[in-house]
Amino acid sequence: MTHSSDNGSDSVTLEVLSSHDAQVGSLQVRRALPQRRRRTVGAWCFADHMGPADVTEGSGLDIGPHPHTGLQTVTWLIDGQALHRDSLGSEQVISAGELNLMTAGHGVSHAEEATGHYRGTLQGIQLWIAQDDNARDGAAGFEHHGDLPRVDLGEATATVLIGEFNGASSPARHDSALVGVDLRVTGTSEMDLDSAFEYGVIVLEGLVEIDAQALGPGTMGYLAPGRDELHVRARGDSTVIVLGGEPLDHEIFMWWNFVARTRSDIDAAFDSWRSNDGRFGKVDSPLARIETLAPYWQTRET
Repeated sequence: MTHSSDNGSDSVTLEVLSSHDAQVGSLQVRRALPQRRRRTVGAWCFADHMGPADVTEGSGLDIGPHPHTGLQTVTWLIDGQALHRDSLGSEQVISAGELNLMTAGHGVSHAEEATGHYRGTLQGIQLWIAQDDNARDGAAGFEHHGDLPRVDLGEATATVLIGEFNGASSPARHDSALVGVDLRVTGTSEMDLDSAFEYGVIVLEGLVEIDAQALGPGTMGYLAPGRDELHVRARGDSTVIVLGGEPLDHEIFMWWNFVARTRSDIDAAFDSWRSNDGRFGKVDSPLARIETLAPYWQTRET
């Protein structure tokens, strides 16, 4: 479904895409990226809307140790708490309004667990950023940001997770030209966009209108490059994630938890995880290590 505005600065067509349901650990999620019609938005290559779900002190995301390569994971909660552990030795409780950013590079593993003390509602989004050639084979890292910059935009407040947005800049690492924003909208709002970026707008709560087109949970609005303003109107209090970035000038290959350029890169990562050769380290987690079947092309070849 598409819609064009009569406003000259908003002439880029809005494309509305439906998320699909997936199971991640113990939670049902709405997956906005990747999908057949839209694999990436800039370097953003994965977007899972988690919850809202009821969790307890001993049962939360329940995602055991698993590996990553060639990407950054961005975890942002709008309600609740979760516990992150990784092979770098990080152990971090993330609460609503805080940002966890893990850089995989050549290889890292992590687990996402119940906190041991929080009981209530859990809701948020997990995002992946495909790393560029200068960083995708580099060192792993982890950051936690408990205080992020905010900017008021009419009847909306934007919290800048990654990059720069309407004059506010996040301290979080990013290796390519992109932006990620949590937008809390109570009425009407106008904001500047970078015309070199493409954008994805993912609604977590409420209902908003862009170009007179309604977007609610389970949908993503996509805007191609060329737009320098965004007008949003909320029908009641709404929470929206805005993702933007320069369109990738190369293809990426995604399989399981790996982002790479070639199948041989994926094969090497899978073989390292299967053989536990040390590339992905060890996570001090009570949850079981996650295994998976070999890539489908290996199965076909045998």
